[in-house]
Amino acid sequence: MGQPDSPPLTGYRIAVTSARRSEELCALLSRQGAEVCSAPAINMIALPDDDELQSHTEALIADPPDILVAHTGIGFRGWLAAAEGWGAVTQLLDALSSARIVSRGPKATGALRAAGLHEEWSPESESSQEVLEYLLKSGVDGLRVAVQLHGAADAWDPFPEFLGGLRMAGAQVVPVRVYRWKPTPLGGTFDQLVTGIAGRQFDAVTFTSAPAAAAVLERGRELDVEDQLLAALRTDVHAMCVGPVTSRPLIRKGVPTSSPERMRLGALARHIAEELPLLGSCTVKAAGHTVDIRGTCVLVDGSIKVLPPSGMGVLRALAKRPGDVVSRGDLLRALPGNS
Repeated sequence: MGQPDSPPLTGYRIAVTSARRSEELCALLSRQGAEVCSAPAINMIALPDDDELQSHTEALIADPPDILVAHTGIGFRGWLAAAEGWGAVTQLLDALSSARIVSRGPKATGALRAAGLHEEWSPESESSQEVLEYLLKSGVDGLRVAVQLHGAADAWDPFPEFLGGLRMAGAQVVPVRVYRWKPTPLGGTFDQLVTGIAGRQFDAVTFTSAPAAAAVLERGRELDVEDQLLAALRTDVHAMCVGPVTSRPLIRKGVPTSSPERMRLGALARHIAEELPLLGSCTVKAAGHTVDIRGTCVLVDGSIKVLPPSGMGVLRALAKRPGDVVSRGDLLRALPGNS
């Protein structure tokens, strides 16, 4: 008889930190069988209320840039929407129309073309590093370069070398943070999510932006669980990122990350469904049966068997040394809380 089919993420608990499209990601993961817990790590500052953006927009209208770099589609569209609210969208598009335009990826390219602007170049890799290399090779000395950035605040910037590299090459850089983030206030569900990650209550945690990844690390420090958080992320709780830019704050802390080839939400969900069972399960043969030990349950010949946390701890300890006698002390240490 064939083994029953179970969704690939059955028995895994996954933490979702997204501020945008979190419901969509949660639904994609739940359909694959995961138990999902979500709490936004960051909040977005509303565009029309952003005085810094309005000031930089007015400066670019008064003195148009030689080069425009568009990093994100949502950011560029949001910039135009904000300018429309200020009654300045026509003037902004006129100012940008004479610039050489470089787009980081297809979403930014689509937003540019929808506004009647056309890019001269865009990297297939969607890499900010490759955009910087292209600009430096073409020469930026003495040029005014407007850079529509990711939403990170300075301390969370996933690629701080970008602006610095342009300035070192002689460019006059106008950074345009079209949407900006602030951390979720202390004392809410996000704190519970972070302490849960530090306590290894999840098998994986997803990140769809560098600010969210940085916010998790920062909140760990604020809650005085930084060491436990980093230890968990370096071992049992797998960091799944939508792309390399998102993973930068984690990599700087020595946290291994995994990402899909395409930086898309659906691709991330598929990647997790493929990778997490390889990273987070232990399969043993016992009495002619296949026992797949996962995060919150066991699959015996494909059938789900739910065990209490203490039972899961004992089973994991036994599975690490199949056929050997495991001492009572070792089994006690394997129990949740080392009880």
